[in-house]
Amino acid sequence: MDGLADFHHVEFRVSNALQTSFWYCCCLGFNRFAIQKDEKTTAIAIRNGKAIFVIKSNHDDLNEENSNQIRVHGDAIKDIAFRVDDIDAVAECCDKEETETTLLVNYYTPLRELASIQRLASNRVEILLPKTIIQDDNGSVMLLKLQAKDSDITHTLVDDKDYHGLFLPGFQPLLDTGDVVYPRKPIPVVFVDHVVQNYPIGTIEDAAEWYKQSMALHRSIDDRITTSEYSAMKAWLITNGDQKVQMTLAEAVPGRKGRSQIEEFVKYNGGPGIQHIALLVDDIVSTVIKMRERSVEFLHVPPSYYVLLEERLKNSKVHLKEDIAKLRELCILMDFDDNGYLLQLFTKPVQDRPTLFIEIIQRRNFKGFGAGNFKALFDAVEREQRLRGTLCEET
Repeated sequence: MDGLADFHHVEFRVSNALQTSFWYCCCLGFNRFAIQKDEKTTAIAIRNGKAIFVIKSNHDDLNEENSNQIRVHGDAIKDIAFRVDDIDAVAECCDKEETETTLLVNYYTPLRELASIQRLASNRVEILLPKTIIQDDNGSVMLLKLQAKDSDITHTLVDDKDYHGLFLPGFQPLLDTGDVVYPRKPIPVVFVDHVVQNYPIGTIEDAAEWYKQSMALHRSIDDRITTSEYSAMKAWLITNGDQKVQMTLAEAVPGRKGRSQIEEFVKYNGGPGIQHIALLVDDIVSTVIKMRERSVEFLHVPPSYYVLLEERLKNSKVHLKEDIAKLRELCILMDFDDNGYLLQLFTKPVQDRPTLFIEIIQRRNFKGFGAGNFKALFDAVEREQRLRGTLCEET
């Protein structure tokens, strides 16, 4: 089966799309470029490089689905959309018979109405939106939307090779006034590098099998368990063939005396969900400096990490182009092999609930996933838990 090509966009469901979109523009250097708005919903599309976020809110008090989404999860990611080269192949994988009918919609019919047209379950894959063509004067887009297993996360599959418009049919150009914190320097992002999802204990095996069945995503790393005195977690990496789509599935490991950061996430998120999105950049040092100037807060990394890092580098063939003192100053983590390295760091949660955060990542001839930094990230998040008073089990 021809599978997923890459990430198309990430959709957030929030209580106020206007204010949330401005935060990502002010702090992470995105720019607003398209909008879809009617009497009941507002969806603002923002982008930085090839990374596109759609910030969506509903102002219809009678919309029970959206009200429950915000009540249970707070502001959160609802949909990870993928670009596909052959949506028919994906549809056949989900359900050959039930997805043969294609809906044709001139885009003057809101997508929110389409979502309720058909709901079916086949091969453990629930289809929220059957194969559907939406179109306007700029061409047509074919969509298929799936409900992730045992989760409120959805995945929209997008075949847009016949569309030449700004974003998607139904979105109108949004005249942006430029960088909303002008005259600060821009923060260039390349694209979404990967996504991490958190699950309740004992469920990632089923989740991984679901992604294999529905989207041909396969595990590329064996079980990896990271532990501390208080908690433990297990993570699997699933990818498509060329690794342009990478997602990590993580769950807590029982038996420790504290509440795992995964358990904390699941509690505050009201179930499984997206823990973080990684944004690829070409110059992480410059990017982090600019983001700090815009009041973005990052996790702290202790000096001892860099002492060990320098010792490891002495025995490595890799040549670090960046100044390690600057990495230490900015709390940037490093993972490497004999061929290259990656640099990464993580923001603190970007909303009131300790759920979603953002990763900034730079790669230099390194296709790995920062597995060598799992322990450092685990400990950094655990330190934040301790500050919040949520690390130890409630008595």
